[in-house]
Amino acid sequence: MKFYDSVGPNPRIVRMFMAEKGIDIPKQTVDLRGGENRQEPHLKRNPMGQMPTLELDDGSYLSEITAICEYLEEKNPKPALIGETPEERAECRMWTRRVDLNICEPLAMGYRFGEALKFFEKRIPVAPEASPGLKMIAANRLKWLNEQMAGKEYLCGKRFTMADVLLFGWLEFGNQVGQPLDPANTNIVAWMARVGARPSAKA
Repeated sequence: MKFYDSVGPNPRIVRMFMAEKGIDIPKQTVDLRGGENRQEPHLKRNPMGQMPTLELDDGSYLSEITAICEYLEEKNPKPALIGETPEERAECRMWTRRVDLNICEPLAMGYRFGEALKFFEKRIPVAPEASPGLKMIAANRLKWLNEQMAGKEYLCGKRFTMADVLLFGWLEFGNQVGQPLDPANTNIVAWMARVGARPSAKA
């Protein structure tokens, strides 16, 4: 296998997931800032032109971070970062979906349509007028999540899972691009510190 890597939160989330599982896959860096991901060689790997992409042993390609992580979990089930039972896997997927849809996506689009507009306007359809509202939605859903995290170590209770990796990667990115975590979300602040102390956070 080969992992097509780059700057940005999505590749980092997969690197962190692999680090948690002790998986080492050869990497090839794609120049995201230079637009290499929008050129024909990479578009053959991923027609969406996004990062990251995983080349499988049979020469086929897999994109989308949750799909890549699910595949790696099935290939390398220990330690389980999605779950060992149907119930654990369902719980992790539930929280992954909630986090991705309600927090990561509006946070990402708020940035792409706002601070990063000049970079993205020639690459994807953009709606600059939507940026403030998208950021508000992400902040509102984080406030909701903060309440859900009361008394919990991780999103799935005592289990550290893919849902935590996904949320951590995007909240850390948000802190760097004008969407800092509100310190009033004390449960998430404490959770960020716990996750940030894990060795995989350096991936």
